[in-house]
Amino acid sequence: MSQSPPSDGRAHCFRILGVDPAAAGPTGYAVIEVLGRDCRVLHYGALKVPPKRRRASQGAVLHDVHVLLCGLIREFRPQIMAVESVFTALNMRTALRLAEVRGVVLLAAEQAGLAVRSYSPREIKACVAGYGHADKRQMQQMVRAQLGLQELPQPSDAADALAVALCHLQTDRLEQRFGIKSKELTPASRRNPSNSLTRSTRATTSRAVSIQSDR
Repeated sequence: MSQSPPSDGRAHCFRILGVDPAAAGPTGYAVIEVLGRDCRVLHYGALKVPPKRRRASQGAVLHDVHVLLCGLIREFRPQIMAVESVFTALNMRTALRLAEVRGVVLLAAEQAGLAVRSYSPREIKACVAGYGHADKRQMQQMVRAQLGLQELPQPSDAADALAVALCHLQTDRLEQRFGIKSKELTPASRRNPSNSLTRSTRATTSRAVSIQSDR
């Protein structure tokens, strides 16, 4: 679903392509545009490959996902792709199928020279909803509120892709504001970055005291 037409390029903007790969269900996708403190949705949806096509070809899903993302990258020209990582609690068969889909997602980004950042499902939920175990309805409501949408984004897979893009946006802003690397941001510190800074400051102070004592 297209929310807003692409900007005319007169003002500097930053675009994020969010992707929620799926092993069996639809793969969600979303493009958001950031201009200063403002953020708007350009496009979102979910690709569902018909069961008949799935049965006819084992590579149908991979092909269609790759074609879709290549088209989105050409049309919207995002600066970065944010992707949900493989959920570790999945059974082996589902995890492998999800990894295959995620592989073609990364391939599309690589072919376009597009940078990629990955976030776990728990990170995304904690960042967007403030709770690492938020359900799909809660995520839809939070995405709607944060992006100022008129209605709940449907289907939930598309809302998840919007949440992935929002997670990257918020993480990037925290990194720029506080100089924190992404690997240092836990779900708790995403909600309250001062906690992370305080721990970092305490650690630095402790090392300094230790050095002074050694002297």
